[in-house]
Amino acid sequence: MSNQPIQFIDLAAQQAKIRDKVDAGIARVLDHGQYIMGPEVKEFEQQLSDFTGATHAFGCANGTDALAVVLMAWEVGPGDAVFVPSFTYVASAEVVAMLGATPFFVDVDEATFNIDADSFAKAIGDATEQGLAPSVVVPVDLFGQPANVPEIQRIAEKHGIKILVDAAQSFGATLHNKRVGTWGHASTTSFFPAKPLGCYGDGGAIFTDDDDLAAVINSIRLHGKGSQKYDNVRIGMNSRLDTIQAAILKEKLAIFPGEVEARDRVAARYAEGLKGVARTPKLMDGATSVWAQYTLIVENRDNIQAHCKEAGVPTVVYYPMALSQQTGYKHFPSVSGGTPVSDALSGKVLSLPMHPYLGEAEQDRVIDAVAGALKG
Repeated sequence: MSNQPIQFIDLAAQQAKIRDKVDAGIARVLDHGQYIMGPEVKEFEQQLSDFTGATHAFGCANGTDALAVVLMAWEVGPGDAVFVPSFTYVASAEVVAMLGATPFFVDVDEATFNIDADSFAKAIGDATEQGLAPSVVVPVDLFGQPANVPEIQRIAEKHGIKILVDAAQSFGATLHNKRVGTWGHASTTSFFPAKPLGCYGDGGAIFTDDDDLAAVINSIRLHGKGSQKYDNVRIGMNSRLDTIQAAILKEKLAIFPGEVEARDRVAARYAEGLKGVARTPKLMDGATSVWAQYTLIVENRDNIQAHCKEAGVPTVVYYPMALSQQTGYKHFPSVSGGTPVSDALSGKVLSLPMHPYLGEAEQDRVIDAVAGALKG
């Protein structure tokens, strides 16, 4: 068995498969010279709409901007509470604070890593008692599985709370046979290179079926423009998807369905190989995942990581500290009773190599290393 280190995410293998098409796509952009909002951007946005089933799809500069643009379109600001799971990446809360609103941390479900509906319901009352206006909830589709948006929606509708799905990690997944991008009042995703569908730089997208919201989103991402370029009718930002990145993403999207199937096969082999040995991820009924990360819950994480490293198997911790505990965010409010599940998970989660080009021999090495560490 080879002792060559395994790639945690193998972008080189993917690039080798499509390099000629990517080169040709970039060359077309260089030839026509429309580097900003060139034809590839509009073509890719239409492909995103067709793929997801969302009425509107807008490319933007990155996944963080995507969240901010939607919140700006809803005029979220001081006095507003935006409910964010404590166990996620900082961007979900960062944009809220940046706009002067209050990120209000809620806990997650240990089985799915996604927002806990009961914690969200409790937080609404807590926020009201603190004089905040419950405005938006941001269910994050952590590690590639959609959050339980139908249950979140049931609660949100009672209080007039908008739903912004942060699908930075779940593009390509489905819930009840509906693709990510069609849930909530709006959804966003990221094309950061390590994401299941990633570009070769920064990029993101926004999805909505709301025509009025779409018009405002399109304005805000282009400096708040009105009917013509130099009539800016609102405060906006500069957040456009580069034409070269759109050209790259078009070629990646063409092979993406097959890559999602390959990720699912890897996840299935991990689940079978680690059955009875490790706490492996669980999918909700009716959900599929794109397995942005394959994340275990373990004890003695440092020892397991060290054992895997010796075997040439990389592991990564997403995330070692809950948002509600981080220096820049711990002063923001959390649901009464705190976020104990998020806090506990930050000390126990461990993600394994996951990408569509992970061969069965490499998968077996990962399984053997993890099982050996856990049994040892």
